[in-house]
Amino acid sequence: MPDRFMNGVVQPLFVLMWSSAFIVGIIGVGAAPPMVVLLGRYAIAGPLLLLYGLAVHAVWPRGRQLRHVMIAGLLMQIVQFGAFYTAMGEHVSAAVISLMQGLNPVVIALFSGVLGEHVSKRQWLGFGIGGVGVAFAVSDQSNFSWLGLLLCVIGLLGLSLGTVYQKKFTPTVDSRAATAVHQLVSAPFAGLLVLVSGDFHISDPGRFGIALTWMVLINSMGAFLLLNAMLRRWDATRVGRLFFATPVTTAVLAWLFIAQPLHPLTIAGLAVGVLGMILAARKAPASRPEPIVAVPEPVRA
Repeated sequence: MPDRFMNGVVQPLFVLMWSSAFIVGIIGVGAAPPMVVLLGRYAIAGPLLLLYGLAVHAVWPRGRQLRHVMIAGLLMQIVQFGAFYTAMGEHVSAAVISLMQGLNPVVIALFSGVLGEHVSKRQWLGFGIGGVGVAFAVSDQSNFSWLGLLLCVIGLLGLSLGTVYQKKFTPTVDSRAATAVHQLVSAPFAGLLVLVSGDFHISDPGRFGIALTWMVLINSMGAFLLLNAMLRRWDATRVGRLFFATPVTTAVLAWLFIAQPLHPLTIAGLAVGVLGMILAARKAPASRPEPIVAVPEPVRA
């Protein structure tokens, strides 16, 4: 695909698709219990991603590597989305959850020693500013609960720890196969959580079906395919910048489609949070090496 198409169509489309996950999540948990939504998503997306992986001849992990992929998947899927979906049921807004998820680099930085990575002072400043932005956004939520905030933190920890675990133990695994394994291994655990909760009632089958269809086709598959396409063409830093736009995009979509209000403190919190995310993603410029002066060889007679 030409760069003009990638820049003008694919990038905005990816941001919209990724941001929409928070909107349909709230629609889904409004029609069915959070764990039922989780089970439906993985039970359908897992087999479809498996078929896709087989069709494109993905390289599948085995043995110890497979176990590591499964652990990373449970952290990133069950812990993250289980907590975030439950937080949605506690009336935490889509914008706040999106902003919390965007602070993923903050927690990863806390474990930077495990990955042998250095965090600059500028990045730590960005992390702090991002945290202030979350505080602003959360303080303006009229129906907000401390349980909802705790669930957001748990979801963020699941995503961040899963990312660190994946980078540490499975850095070379085919991403298409890993994504399928993540969804497949999460389905039975989601089913177990449904049994433990004892809540199976779907209050609005129509809304539940629409939300689930969108989650599977657009969020679990479409956004994943676009992300892979961009990562094959560009470096991870350039692609990662797109996530700066998701909290604001999510807030606007939530205002348009599910009538979640945009209060002044929420807007201020989003602006401050995004600024912090941008600062946190910028690495300190590398020191420029000393210029090498070529010494001309002596002229020989």
